[in-house]
Formats: sequence, C-alpha cells, structure tokens
Amino acid sequence: MLDDLLASPDVVGLILSGSQARGTAGAFSDHDVIAVVRAGGGHPASGSLDLAVLTVDELADVSDRWQRYAYRGAVVLLDRLDGRIAALVAAQASLSPSEVDAFVREYLDGYVNFVYRAAKSRRDGHDDLARLEEIEAASWFLWTLFALYGRVRPYNKYLRWELSRYPLPSPWTADRLVVAMADRPSSLFPDLEVVARAGGFGDVLDAWPNLDLIRSYAVSG
Repeated sequence: MLDDLLASPDVVGLILSGSQARGTAGAFSDHDVIAVVRAGGGHPASGSLDLAVLTVDELADVSDRWQRYAYRGAVVLLDRLDGRIAALVAAQASLSPSEVDAFVREYLDGYVNFVYRAAKSRRDGHDDLARLEEIEAASWFLWTLFALYGRVRPYNKYLRWELSRYPLPSPWTADRLVVAMADRPSSLFPDLEVVARAGGFGDVLDAWPNLDLIRSYAVSG
C-alpha cells in the first residue's frame, strides 16, 4: 500500500508519525502514516499500516491542539512541494510566539484555578474533592509548562521520550514530572511561578487574589 501511495500523482506528501517514527515501537505498534493529497479523499487502514489522509490545507490547520503532538518527531517520507510539507509538519509540532502567549495565558490561568479549588477543598476538610481538583490540574500544568518553552504538550505516553530527546531546563526532569502529575501537580506551582514570571506572565498570576493560599497549599499540601 505504501508503494501505491508513493506512486500516486495525487499524493504530495507522506508522513510517518507515532511510535515507529519516534523509535519507541513495541510488539503491538502499527505504522501511523499520513498521506497529504491535493484534494480530499480517504483510505481505510490496511494491515499494520494505519493511514490518515489530509489535504494540504488540513495539514496547515493548527486549530486541533491535541492532534498537534502527533507531528512531534514525525518523519517526512515524501515531500513533493519543495519543503512545504516539512515546514507544515514543523509548524504543527511547535508554537509560534503568538501561540505561546495565548496558550500560556489560557492554561496557566486554568492550572491556578484548579490548584486554588484544591486548596479550598483541603482547607474545608474535603480531601477527596481536593484530590479530584489535583487530577484536573495535571493536564493544565503540562500545557502551561511546554507552552512556556514554545512546545506543544506531549501525550502522557510520550512524556519520558519527549524529555529524554528534548530536555527542558532544570528542574523539569521526566522523573519529577511523572511523579508529580500522578501525585500532586500543585506541588510544582512554586517552580512554575518562577518560570512564568520570568517569561512575562506575572500578570496572569497576580490577577488571582488568593496567591498566598495557593502558595501555602502547594508547599504543604
């Protein structure tokens, strides 16, 4: 099937993504391939080849935030548009300066919101509800952290791979993040506050009137 795609004049790009591209494939991994075509169309998955078909315009559309990590570490197998396919893949897998600003402001505010809710629940003696708020906070934290460094949030499955291949500055090690995400994401607030303020996002934090409660909870739980 791959040979047929390579031979088709309608196919202007082929992209290998997923575990095969990232070198993490296991016994049950298939081959995730994206065919970029001049016009719309569709092909079913075939055997170990899991095929998605996109037009060039669809590949250029970065509005699906969650899907963008699929292009991180992707391998462009075919580019008949003189580098445009590769450029579009790169744009999917990273954030522009304007996207960094928008993403950080949105997700940092959301993360602080859930930490604040967790702090209030713990203060009021509702440890179980505080735990639920902590669970919600994890995703918002990861989006914030990676956006601060111009990157899209990795899928949980690839968090260790991402930080092994593309490390973040200290203290953001894979071991620390995985443990904190599974246990208490609020514990990372003090370090995130430092990075956020250094990046020019202190106004997002200062818009919250209860930072002392949030800071105290983050440190003591």
